[in-house]
Amino acid sequence: MAVLLLVTGLVAGLGAVATTPAVAAEDVSRPPAESTSGARPLAHYFDNAGISDDSAPGAADLDGSGRSLSAQALAAAGWSPGARLTVHATALTWPDTRPGRPDNAIADGQRVQVSGRGDAVTFLVAGTGGPATGTGRIGYRDGTRAAYTLTAPDWDTGPLATKAVALPYGNTPGGQRSGPVRLYAVTVPVDRARPVAHVELPRVADPAARLHVFAVALRHGTGWTGSWSASTSGYAPVGPWEDQTLRLAVRATSGGPAVRLRLDNTFAARPVAIGRVTVALRSSGAAARTTPVPVSFGGAEEVRIPAGGQARSDAVALRIPAGAELLVSMHLPEPVAAAPVHTAATGTNYGTAAGTGDHTGDASGAAFTERVTVWPFLTGIDVVGGPGSVVALGDSITDGVGSTSGANRRWPDVLADRLAAQSAVPRYGILNQGISANRVASDRYTGDGVSTDTGGVSARNRLDRDVLAQTGAHTVVVFEGVNDVRWGASSADVIAGLRDIAARSRAHGLRVLVATIAPCGGYRDCTADVDARRQEVNAFIRDNGGTFDGVLDFDAVLRDPADPARLLPAYDSGDHLHPGDAGLRAVAESIDLDLLRPDAAP
Repeated sequence: MAVLLLVTGLVAGLGAVATTPAVAAEDVSRPPAESTSGARPLAHYFDNAGISDDSAPGAADLDGSGRSLSAQALAAAGWSPGARLTVHATALTWPDTRPGRPDNAIADGQRVQVSGRGDAVTFLVAGTGGPATGTGRIGYRDGTRAAYTLTAPDWDTGPLATKAVALPYGNTPGGQRSGPVRLYAVTVPVDRARPVAHVELPRVADPAARLHVFAVALRHGTGWTGSWSASTSGYAPVGPWEDQTLRLAVRATSGGPAVRLRLDNTFAARPVAIGRVTVALRSSGAAARTTPVPVSFGGAEEVRIPAGGQARSDAVALRIPAGAELLVSMHLPEPVAAAPVHTAATGTNYGTAAGTGDHTGDASGAAFTERVTVWPFLTGIDVVGGPGSVVALGDSITDGVGSTSGANRRWPDVLADRLAAQSAVPRYGILNQGISANRVASDRYTGDGVSTDTGGVSARNRLDRDVLAQTGAHTVVVFEGVNDVRWGASSADVIAGLRDIAARSRAHGLRVLVATIAPCGGYRDCTADVDARRQEVNAFIRDNGGTFDGVLDFDAVLRDPADPARLLPAYDSGDHLHPGDAGLRAVAESIDLDLLRPDAAP
């Protein structure tokens, strides 16, 4: 399982929450008396100066040719010396060093102090001389060790879609060279059932490549369940917003006596200031039932989220039932002209007029005169306790296009209702990670810069953030591919993407269910060739040779028996691509709830 660190909130009277075991990694050796002996903090191994001051750009050399990261560009992104950064739900610390001094370790088998229980280890890394791949080992306190493989993409040429942060320029001995240059967060799985004693950094086989490690930390498991989520689908122009309050409406799928929020600054180039935040049970519209409850972050009322980072709130003692509608309000004290957003396929969010100040504590909705068509910053709501969560990874059909707006009739909503109405299977939280226009194998949004395209990076490229790092996730349902074949991808491309998603998810201990692609005959670009490639993908899904833990035949549920290339008319929203309410209900009701159990037989 991977090592990432989650910030665990405490609620008065509840105490600390417990970790949950998961699938074990394979042991590759058992040396005598394995312990933390010989392991040192990562900073002990720093042997490369990769960060320079703009006034002395030749004082560091990250890549062997004199180029380096800019201390000023890092600080502008919120990555200043000693900064606490949460990425992929892991709390890490950026090196607390002066420019020109050693700030990273060139990976070569060093034994690093990383200890405790968790589900993953996260590394902040950069490759130089090309992508750097190496094999390291996780050492456990019981004396066993398990191998892992890690790839650090090249800081100069690696993909922007999977970066942790991109900087606009790098330094050279002769001055600045325009970028972007990148840093990456990469996670590897660890066995949740065994305490970790240390991590051995990878040894890179390619002599031309170097793997630079700036930070490493364990992502700790928690006794929380993900109750609501939304994927960041792009970094889009907004407002601009300044000194005004946003009020976002969400629906909890799992209940509990306390909640916590997750805010993301995904894809951003600069930090964002989030002022006062509150949460409340919703009455109707923008009105709360009672006075909203303040939310803190590490005890503070406000939080500044670095570029590419996350912020997880402290626990809030607010009891919510499953299916409850919530209002999350946040004051934005500084100008925000672009933000990480999820384009709202259904539902309405609210805002006050610019310059009207902090209305997060208002129970009344009177001040919220503006309508907001996106979910900005808010990406998750967790409840304390519970049985864990199921992630729905999908495109517009999962996101709710074609369903009745504001009625919570997306298929994940109906699935959550089914779970709440029975007791034979645990009432898992259902996390909707659908993005309209999303694809399995290729990006709609490049992953960098301000863009009006909110189709997201590919399912493969967002897997770490949108599935593997989700709170309490133990099962993922993958329902994607129609946009790939509509836009020219081969069936082999889609199949390769599904294989990769399944392999990485299973390595992290998740159960993987994959749904067949629904028909779209009659939609403007759903040609006979598109349908042929769709059928090839579906044939693989149905007979996948053990690649998946289960198959959900949504194609069979939705197609018209008289014309299998089209949706059944009763299930068609009218555009021939997206099922309507009846079709989405049929999809949700077709799922055998026993398949959602993390220990269900294949």
